[in-house]
Amino acid sequence: MANTVIQKPAENGVESAITGALGRRSIVLVGMMGAGKSSIGRRLAGRLGIPFVDADGEIESAAGMTIAEIFAKHGEPYFRAGEARVIARLLENGPQVLATGGGAVMNQSTRDLIRIKGISVWLKADLDMLLKRTRRRNDRPLAEKINELLPLREPVYAQSDIIVRSRDEPHDTIVDEIIAALPRHVGMAPVPEKKS
Repeated sequence: MANTVIQKPAENGVESAITGALGRRSIVLVGMMGAGKSSIGRRLAGRLGIPFVDADGEIESAAGMTIAEIFAKHGEPYFRAGEARVIARLLENGPQVLATGGGAVMNQSTRDLIRIKGISVWLKADLDMLLKRTRRRNDRPLAEKINELLPLREPVYAQSDIIVRSRDEPHDTIVDEIIAALPRHVGMAPVPEKKS
């Protein structure tokens, strides 16, 4: 897998216990472009000592072209069908942290598979944060698209097992919040909160 990064084993007892309790399930990050799925996902995978996989990267690798090229050449329905197949294949390879594309969970079959083979985590970022993070791309149509898609996608993202607000905080803070929420979803006792 081209985008899989194997990390060192988890050193913290809670993190090791989470990894053990996951079994073959994946932690699946969902949310809009700019929510931080890849950067937070890499850190989360590192903390848990499991691979990180970026579904968009896997799709590009399988197709031998960028997502933009797939859209331009074949259209969105073709891309979405391929995306669903790739995510289904990737979900067979847990445990891992899997970052999905922003529209992946709009497919009911993909949502059903994630529910069976994973624990979904919505990195919920507000519109201002998403626009700020994607503004660097200097792509006005992208900003308009985010504004259009966010209200359509949020009700679907809200079905996730865990919801964590993605905001201007160190990524390790967001990772801490995900790790604190995971035990009850993998069948463990809750983790005591860290003292400040």
